[in-house]
Parts: sequence; C-alpha cells; structure tokens
Amino acid sequence: MNPDKKYIVDELLERVNNSPFVLVVEYSGVTVQEFAELRNRLSETGAECHVAKNTFMKKTLELAELPALDEHLKGQTAFITGEDDVCGASKAIKNFIKEFKKPEIKVGILDGDVLDESQINALADLPSRDELLGKLLGTINEPGIQLLRTLNEPGGSLARVLQAKADKGE
Repeated sequence: MNPDKKYIVDELLERVNNSPFVLVVEYSGVTVQEFAELRNRLSETGAECHVAKNTFMKKTLELAELPALDEHLKGQTAFITGEDDVCGASKAIKNFIKEFKKPEIKVGILDGDVLDESQINALADLPSRDELLGKLLGTINEPGIQLLRTLNEPGGSLARVLQAKADKGE
C-alpha cells in the first residue's frame, strides 16, 4: 500500500479504535457552511465528523475487525466517531437533519453491532448520559428521603398540635 494511503488508513483506524461507535451519513447536497455547522454541533457532544474515501474506510473497518459496511459505503459519505456519547452524537445529527433536511443517515456501528437508521434515531431519542445519571441518583436517594420524612413526621405533628394549642391560648 502506498505510504500516503497507509497513513490515512492508520489515522482512520486510530479514530475507529478509540470510539465505541461509527456513524455513516450521506452528505451530498450539504454546503460547506452547513457541514461546518454539523461539525460544530457534533463537537459539542464530543464527536467528530470526517470525510474519507470509501475504500479507505472499508480497509479501516476490516483492520479494526468490525462488520463490513460495503453496501452502505457508496457516494459521498462522512464518518462520525466519538469518545463515548453515541446518543448525543445521534441527537445532534437528527436535529441537524430536521433543520436542514440533509444529510441522510445511512448506517452505524455501536460496540461491534450494525445499526440501521431507525435504531440510530431511537438512540437520538434517549436522554443524555448526564440526564440518566441524574435520574439514577434520584432513584437511589428516594428511599432515604422517604425514611427521613417518616422519621420526622411524629415530631412535626406534635409541634403542630402544640403550636395550635398555643395559638388558641390554652
């Protein structure tokens, strides 16, 4: 393989290996300004969007021992990778598509499994990682809060009865 091509494949391989997901989008018809906006929105979620030749990506997926996406790697494709939050990246893409009517989601890979467009859109509808952690923390804290309220209720009731008697002047 040509050293220049090997360098590109090695760089793609590093990105793919450091990411639990790869999303593939068809970006034909997207202007340079729109593409820059998409990249900005993705960077806010910790994801990156890169354009590479489809043959380079095929070779990269083969070297990374990930499922082949040959039938989807046609046309003008961009590849989205990130460090952890596939939901945030898919949400950014879905919102961008809703606003600009392009690009088109083709396929994705998450932890070695192939995802179709509907599955990627379902990921976009999930709450973010931070929201889920907040809900989990609330669920974990709820029994302790209820116990505290139960333990405080008899003393609070007694205080209200005494205050009512004091207000009546008894």
